[in-house]
Amino acid sequence: MSKKTAADEQDVAEETSTSGKGRPTPTRAEQEAARKRPLVADTKEAKARQKADVAAQRERARIGMAAGDDKYLPARDKGPQRRFVRDTIDAGWHVGELVMPLMILVIVVMMINAPLIQFYAMIVLWAYVVLVIIDMVITSMRIKSAAAKKFGDRREKGLGWYGAMRTIQMRWMRLPKPQVKRGQHPAR
Repeated sequence: MSKKTAADEQDVAEETSTSGKGRPTPTRAEQEAARKRPLVADTKEAKARQKADVAAQRERARIGMAAGDDKYLPARDKGPQRRFVRDTIDAGWHVGELVMPLMILVIVVMMINAPLIQFYAMIVLWAYVVLVIIDMVITSMRIKSAAAKKFGDRREKGLGWYGAMRTIQMRWMRLPKPQVKRGQHPAR
């Protein structure tokens, strides 16, 4: 029988001890290799799936915005007061709706080589623009007073300008799309 020394007992104790990680420390190269992975999946299927998801989300947002769903509207169009203004504008006829078609007509007329016709076309266009501005001012005042009656002190700022700018858009091009028919004025 051999005599055990204190150093031998300590070696045995270290081997049976549960403290420690039980494996060698990985080298720096091994640690870096373990961390390396692509940030974005590089498979064709993953890219196609991501592209389809983004397209579906964009389509839902487009449909929601056109329908006037507050969840999908930009900040300038959100809220019951903005909806009230949109419905009030969309319920009536406005001179500004025909500005764009008239401008296109004037451009076509300007191609005719007759200075007198060109002159009168420009006069008609400028007179129409003045009428549109007058209509916008009157509409803005009407919107402000109607919103003040309906919402009182809680009325947002900028409702008149918001409504006036909507009057110069052709009805079928407005976003959010009109939710009321012409003549179907909202409750005041």
